[in-house]
Amino acid sequence: MGANKRERAERLKAERRQVAFAKLNNCPTAPRKMRLVADLIRGKRVEEALQILRFNPKEAAGRLEKLLLSAIANWQNKNEDADVESADLFIKEIRVDGAGMLKRLRPRAQGRATQIKKRSNHVTLVLGEYNTVES
Repeated sequence: MGANKRERAERLKAERRQVAFAKLNNCPTAPRKMRLVADLIRGKRVEEALQILRFNPKEAAGRLEKLLLSAIANWQNKNEDADVESADLFIKEIRVDGAGMLKRLRPRAQGRATQIKKRSNHVTLVLGEYNTVES
């Protein structure tokens, strides 16, 4: 039974070596706007995703481009002997979750006030390799 646990632990360690991720927390962009850009690059190869983000005029594209470059750097730190071009990396998962909101008041007519919700989000980006993905 101990050998089985050891084998499972080694398999998990090998899988973690192939996967790299990066997180962007408390990004001051509405999650809905960030998801529009994240949907463009989900499942794409890293080179193609970088080109899409570089030429997209939305503000969220610049933030996601920086996050993707960070994930690539994290993958390089885990796999120092491998080359990025030959690794065939792709965006395995990209998740945009809502974060905290800043709530502000805006004055309205007749002494009333309405709330302004300034939304923010958390983005998690996971890279994978095509040659290790099991079909």
